[in-house]
Amino acid sequence: MKNPSRSYNFLWLAIALFPLLIIAVLLPVQPHDYWWYLRLGRDVVEHGAVPIVDTYSSIQAGQPITYQSWMSASLFWLVYKAGQIPFTVFLVTVLIGATYALLWMTLRESGVGAQTATLLTLIAGLSGSSNWTTRPQLFAYPLFVAVLWLLLKWNKNDHKPLWLLIPISWAWANLHGSFILFFVLIGIAFIFGSGDRKKLFWFALASFAITFLNPRGYVLWQSVIGTFTAPGIRNLSPEWLPPLNEGWQMNIFFAWLILLVPLAAYARKRLSLFEGILFLAFSWLALTGVRYVIWDLFIIAILTASLMPEGITKRIDQTPEVKLPALNYLLGLIFMLLPLMLLPGLRDSWWKDSPPAVSPATPVAAAEWLNQHPQLPGPMWNDVVFGSYLIHAVPTRPVWFDTRIQVIYTAEQAESYLFVQSAHEGWEAELDKLGINLLFLAQTQPALVSAVQSSDQWCEQYQDDAALIFTRCEVK
Repeated sequence: MKNPSRSYNFLWLAIALFPLLIIAVLLPVQPHDYWWYLRLGRDVVEHGAVPIVDTYSSIQAGQPITYQSWMSASLFWLVYKAGQIPFTVFLVTVLIGATYALLWMTLRESGVGAQTATLLTLIAGLSGSSNWTTRPQLFAYPLFVAVLWLLLKWNKNDHKPLWLLIPISWAWANLHGSFILFFVLIGIAFIFGSGDRKKLFWFALASFAITFLNPRGYVLWQSVIGTFTAPGIRNLSPEWLPPLNEGWQMNIFFAWLILLVPLAAYARKRLSLFEGILFLAFSWLALTGVRYVIWDLFIIAILTASLMPEGITKRIDQTPEVKLPALNYLLGLIFMLLPLMLLPGLRDSWWKDSPPAVSPATPVAAAEWLNQHPQLPGPMWNDVVFGSYLIHAVPTRPVWFDTRIQVIYTAEQAESYLFVQSAHEGWEAELDKLGINLLFLAQTQPALVSAVQSSDQWCEQYQDDAALIFTRCEVK
């Protein structure tokens, strides 16, 4: 074997991915987000077109809608159709593995050895694992790291792979609305980088033009911009709020963010202007919203690799003589494949009390009960998180509200939902005005549940550990 040290690198990459893949494969599918994308994907695949009006809710039925993540939704549906939740979890695991494998290789190109790259990849992965929910954003993570890799090479005057920006831009624009970050990265590189700006400009222009190759053309850009100003989104979705130093993942993030500042100040190597602006821009973004933390972690890990003192990295990265490279490859494959034994379906065969593949907070039983009672009157008012699952599981009954807050609903509708959920005085009058005859509530809505149970207008029809269903008592 010409280069036996490659086997050693492969082994350390596998060691980095091993715990991250275990976490990814054990994360349960949550009741929000994923499920309505599954319904969208089915509609796209079966009808051969992306819906342009809403058909999932009763209050916005027929209103124009732009689905930015139609391709992700289609892939989710095709995977689900092929193998249900076990295949879905496998897809999530592959995306997480690809993301952090790319990060590990980018760290190696920053000059650190395999062991240091493994350490930094592990820290970044563990800290960012709270952002691994099953949703289209997962498809964007490896693309983000790939763009970082390309721009860092460009900054060192290596322009050969720059053409990859074009297909990445097209894929990202059709997979998830975060593709706007692609152009944030390009803009920072163009203004503050030291590579060939002329080449970057033309590739950036081509990358921008190709984003219009999507089912809605320029409307896609309008919808993405509207997402950031969507009404009520911060009241209904905590991930848009600034992060707090609560929980071990956020503890790692804040500690790393703080420690990077003195490291940059006292390291022999200085950050380039491009790297410094990257750090400032994405750290500011991360401090404005929880959902942006993971992007900053990728950048922090790469900058840490370039700033670490050589004396420390040499001690960490001592490489022994490789006598049996085949053994390293074998061990590496074992580390990468072993987490697959934890896939839903497989783990149930040998793990007596294996964790559920779908979160217990998902109203699976309640939705099935509702399907079995189509005679119950509507319209239905439902918990916002449950709305996503109901779109998939009860397709014949439109929801009232769901997690597509940034896509379809108005400020007034968001305020109405919050008013009723809080059981403020007049909540019943609000439901009367809306003509609601059925309530699909979550056990996590104690104020509203208590108010409904105390009312003589509502009769309980169903209850389990996750959900409750009520109808108007006078309506049979």
